[in-house]
Amino acid sequence: GALSVAPVMAQTATPSDTSVSTSTTHNESTRLSTEFTEFAGSDTNSQALVTGLRDGTAITLDDVTTNADGTTTTTATTFTPATGKMGYGNVKIALSLAEASLAQAGIADPTAAELEAALNGGTLVLADGTSIDLNGVLAARAAGEGWGQIANSMGFKLGDVMRSPKATGSASANAHARAGVSVTKVEFGKSHMTDHPSVAGHSGKPDFAGKP
Repeated sequence: GALSVAPVMAQTATPSDTSVSTSTTHNESTRLSTEFTEFAGSDTNSQALVTGLRDGTAITLDDVTTNADGTTTTTATTFTPATGKMGYGNVKIALSLAEASLAQAGIADPTAAELEAALNGGTLVLADGTSIDLNGVLAARAAGEGWGQIANSMGFKLGDVMRSPKATGSASANAHARAGVSVTKVEFGKSHMTDHPSVAGHSGKPDFAGKP
């Protein structure tokens, strides 16, 4: 009788464990999406970033501009992360470093193309003819650099970035020198496979395990 009960108990435990795991994953995804909504420009964009970085899949971000007649125009930008699947902890670090790097470049309200450049690498061409090269935090990670190493190369301490990415980036000397920059377009290297629209100006080792 004791032996016949054991299989039943094992079977009933599995759905419960799966439910708890799914719930935890959903909660973590929602928390991160909410945390980076302002940085991404919308809740939809933030969810796309978190999901794409977590799963290592293509990310589509929308830019919405208001026309002179009051109507709006939506432009979509799609790119694939330079890394593979990442755990949520690494997703948070990647987005925090990207936010700090853009703040350092004088950009607090990035476009989709600027977000891609901060993550995968790209060049911001400014209205005055100068440019800012962003190495891309994911590109550096895929090349084998640790998160601390990436932060240091940007002139940051990883702990400071994790506490307040925008504030850390804005406090840098480069940010003060570039305050109020106007970006006319974003250029990408040949490794970027998708087409990218011009951007209107506005004033360790890779973790492929996907562990939570």
